[in-house]
Parts: sequence; structure tokens; C-alpha cells
Amino acid sequence: MEQWNFALAPALGHPLNSLTDQILGLASRHTQQQHVMPVLAAAEIIAASRRVLPNDDLVPPLWLADAVLAHQLRWPAPVPLLAAHLSRGALRKAPQHFEGETVFMSALCAAYTTAAVAAIDLYNDLARRAARLLAVAPKLRGKDAAIRVGILMVEDAQIAGAGKMGTDRSTRRLFQRLVSLGATRELTGRPTFRLYGL
Repeated sequence: MEQWNFALAPALGHPLNSLTDQILGLASRHTQQQHVMPVLAAAEIIAASRRVLPNDDLVPPLWLADAVLAHQLRWPAPVPLLAAHLSRGALRKAPQHFEGETVFMSALCAAYTTAAVAAIDLYNDLARRAARLLAVAPKLRGKDAAIRVGILMVEDAQIAGAGKMGTDRSTRRLFQRLVSLGATRELTGRPTFRLYGL
């Protein structure tokens, strides 16, 4: 449990040892057990968290639920699915899960279903954009072109600043070319500070 606290508390904006042993113990047990229904394990960790954490502390229950679900499904890493799809109203009903109420479990299943569809759509969109970027990469002439393409493939966004070999100006021209070829997008909509990504 100390490892969970050491890894999770700072990442979730909590001081060390602020996440209770009860919650961390339940999460740890669910990552050691196999053949537990993944969504049921997620529901239990949210319900337990909502009982002991302050009402406005929503991040740890959602993150732990996604982490437990990922482990149960043997994914290599957790995917943040719940935060955008589980309502505050549903979260308020989470503690009732331990009393046999089904309202929260139904809401959780619906949220995971909606989140999974959204994640698949996002994956398909990013895969199409990545394929386009790789297709135009051989046409690029900038000194840092290969490095910039590599960064675009693995990072959410990057700034059009000077690189190891390219200047600010050459990097801006490279990104303008990528945008004109439909291989990347400018993400900020601002004229002075620009971020680019798939």
C-alpha cells in the first residue's frame, strides 16, 4: 500500500499518506485478484472512496476505478475513461452500491459504454491522422523534420520552437507545411503561441 500511496497521491494532487489505507487496500486487493467482474471491481473502489473522501474530491475514485478496470482487463496501462462520462449525480449515489442499490452500477455501466465508444472513435481518428503524417513525412525537407514527426507521433502536442538543428523560422515553416498537407493541426487558434498535434 505504501507503493500505491507513493505513486498515486502526488499524481492526484494529494500529500503523501493522504489516501486512506482502506481505499488503497481495496485497490491493491482488486489488482491481485483475477476473475472479478471488472466493472464490479471499479464500482466497489468508487463506492469505498466516496464514503471516506471529501465530497468534492472526485479524482482519486475515478482514477482508481480506471486503474483497477485496466488491471482486471490486463491492459498495459489505465485509460482515463470515467472522468468525462460519469455524472456527479451518479457519483453521489455510489455509496449506496454497498447496500444493494443498482442505480449507481447501471450509471457506471452506461458511462463505461459511452467512454469506450468515444475512445474507439478517438483512436480511429488519431490512427487516420497518424497514417497521413507518415505518408507525407518523406516530402518534408526541414533539418528537424524526422525528429518533429517522431514527437508528433508520441506526444499530444508540441510547440513550433527552435529544435536541435532547425531555427524558429524553419520549424514554423515545417508546421505550416504539415498543416497545409492535412498532416497535423494547430491546436490553440492563437497567432503568437501555437501548439501542433495530430
